[in-house]
Amino acid sequence: MTKVFVQTSLLLLLSCSLRAQQYGLFGTGTLFDGFENPAQKTFKLDSSRKFASNFFLPYFGLKFQNRGNETFFRELINTGLYDTSNIPLGTGEMNTGVQSSNIYLATLKIFHSYKYHKEIGLSWQVKTDGQLDYTNETLAVLENYRRLKNSGIKNFDDAFNNKGWLQSYHQFSLSYRENYTKRLAFGIKLSLLSGISHNKLNIQESGFATLGDSDTIAVRLRGIYQGSFLYWDEVSKKTLVPTFKSPGASISLGTTYTAKNGVFIMGNIKDLGLIRWSRSSVTANFDKLLLIDTATNTARDIENKITDVVIDVHKRKRHYTPTNARADFMISKPFWLGYGRFSYTPGIIASKNLFYKGGDAAWVNKFQYNDFALSLIPAYNFNNFTSLGIQGLYKTANFEAFVGSDNLFKTSSDIPGAIKATLNENRGPLNASVYMGLSIKFGRTVEHPQNSSTMPGIENIRRR
Repeated sequence: MTKVFVQTSLLLLLSCSLRAQQYGLFGTGTLFDGFENPAQKTFKLDSSRKFASNFFLPYFGLKFQNRGNETFFRELINTGLYDTSNIPLGTGEMNTGVQSSNIYLATLKIFHSYKYHKEIGLSWQVKTDGQLDYTNETLAVLENYRRLKNSGIKNFDDAFNNKGWLQSYHQFSLSYRENYTKRLAFGIKLSLLSGISHNKLNIQESGFATLGDSDTIAVRLRGIYQGSFLYWDEVSKKTLVPTFKSPGASISLGTTYTAKNGVFIMGNIKDLGLIRWSRSSVTANFDKLLLIDTATNTARDIENKITDVVIDVHKRKRHYTPTNARADFMISKPFWLGYGRFSYTPGIIASKNLFYKGGDAAWVNKFQYNDFALSLIPAYNFNNFTSLGIQGLYKTANFEAFVGSDNLFKTSSDIPGAIKATLNENRGPLNASVYMGLSIKFGRTVEHPQNSSTMPGIENIRRR
């Protein structure tokens, strides 16, 4: 395929990522929970210290999901061999790759006031979201156009009707939460964004055909490409630096309610915003039928001819894209056993993308003993992915650490370099992840005035 199409497809398909929605951390009162769900408490009166931070130790992990041609991708991941010989062609089959990432590089949460339990937070995170629906023929042509030419099929209709997008950006946020009543709380998170990269591809009509017994092939392409770059040499290390050449803004709103019987309800609208990409960004509406003589043109010549379909019509201009806003809802209730030392907390979570396709439904089962908690999380992604996650959490009033996986059984075989013996035995979508993080609270203990161990000004009183 073309450099533009190929590179965009590979970027979406093969990117490994962090999971933005680690549902096992919802409702835990961790620092991550406090930033992701802005109405959530992070501090505990008379126990926690005033400041909380991850000290530049990022919440990080690895995740990728792909449905379709699983054996091909497992072989590619484990051996580096790109072999499409076993991928069926001409079936009209569509495949899906999904990713969503969220790294908190720096965080600081401050306990502001015991009255209404006010908390203020500052954070710097990097987010990436993307999805691609792609054809088998796309994978085959990435290897060599002769894979299609020599397949015995004369005409491939809709051969490259791929549709996908990828967007990444820096997010600098100020968050605030307070109790409205003892049971009801509200929170807000205001964010300034700096775009890193954006690519969107929508091929609405395509085809590949061999004309009779000749060496001539016909390639048909009609669609739109939109992105922050056109050539790979436009991407450098400087692209990762937040320069605000592509600025944006977003807002998150959240609320929580805890009933007298312990039922906990949480709702959020997250990352509702826009990014304005710089004037050097690209928009190309292309519509072209190419007749190419493969006998007189090399593979590189053919690639360049197809690349020119976009290059010849592209325009440099600004464009706007929405962030991947989500609506979340959670309901849970703890059940205490063993004189309050052991608890089981089931929780139901539903999360839906507002502007893009996709969402999740998860059932969190948290088992806690003193400061240790283990969670099992069956989940269903609306792109037809299922998974079983596991998470371990150690949390005290002033320290927390967690490690988890969004898919317990697939991670061992789908992460690069893992258990190659199971390569041909695993079935079903690729779905692997690992995530972890920690935070520490420091400063003086936040105390209710009635329980305060000090009295302001008393140190200035002198005995006579």
